[in-house]
Amino acid sequence: MANLQAYHTFHCAVDAPSVTEITSTDQVKSLIETGDLHPERSLLLGGGSNVLFINSVNKPVFLNRIKERSWDLTDDGLILATFGGGEIWHEAVQWSLDVGFSGLENLALIPGTCGAAPIQNIGAYGVELKDVFHSLQAIDRISGEQIVLHKADCQFGYRDSIFKREFKDQLLITHVSLILNRQEHLNTSYGNIEKQLELMNLEKPWTARNVFDAVVAVRRSKLPDPGELGNAGSFFKNPVISTSYYNELAERFPRLPGYPVNVDETKVPAAFLIDYCGFKGYRVGDAGCYEKQPLVLVNYGSATGAEILHLAGTIQQKVRETFGIEIIPEVNVM
Repeated sequence: MANLQAYHTFHCAVDAPSVTEITSTDQVKSLIETGDLHPERSLLLGGGSNVLFINSVNKPVFLNRIKERSWDLTDDGLILATFGGGEIWHEAVQWSLDVGFSGLENLALIPGTCGAAPIQNIGAYGVELKDVFHSLQAIDRISGEQIVLHKADCQFGYRDSIFKREFKDQLLITHVSLILNRQEHLNTSYGNIEKQLELMNLEKPWTARNVFDAVVAVRRSKLPDPGELGNAGSFFKNPVISTSYYNELAERFPRLPGYPVNVDETKVPAAFLIDYCGFKGYRVGDAGCYEKQPLVLVNYGSATGAEILHLAGTIQQKVRETFGIEIIPEVNVM
């Protein structure tokens, strides 16, 4: 048996029959030919940064560790950067800046791998993966077919994609290609980024590297390092409710933030809802709600996945009773 504690960021103690690293497309094809990589007979993990294990796994685990960092010019002069599915996302962001390209700086310090990024349509500080996405290469774990999917094919939504529905668990993403820029087009309007940039006393005009440093500083100030404290980042999605219901709630809760999605819908920060219900810093045994960011559930040491899930359910119930809003987990419960 193999201990999975080091392979997922909640660090709950669960076992699997075996753990194997996949480092090439040839290895993927071989494993598909033998049937070892079939979704019903194996579990595929990237960085394990968006999963919560409730029980031990009864089938072999394979880790996507396919590496590549390369770039080419598009016909219209933009940069097409390609990353292996097993590349660490934050390291890919750093590399893009090191070679002189912008576009990923707002997505700094998001845990996980490049291959997992399209599945979740990761996003932070006003930027989502879909904003820079070009295409990906994948291999069907059942048929062995190699396919290429472009942006429209992926059906990206808020923390959503086709990989959570029709293609759920079916594909192994080997490479992801993103459109980056030589010239900097900075997005500093979201959250505390401009405030952090001002605090850093940087000479203007600000650069993509400056934004990267500001994002890293803000994230580290309010989010725990998964290497030191088990967590999977934001546990819940920010709920989107009807604007009419938001206006009704805003009369009862004057401090309730809301961000228009369109004419009919408004996004409400889940962190505000959870904090208002008194869960910031709340702890039951080793399962808790992080003291600086209530959207993050943490494992303080020996919490089980079931204990963390129970805490999540308690939070959901209180938010539902208080606001009449259902908050949905981002994290995959396994």
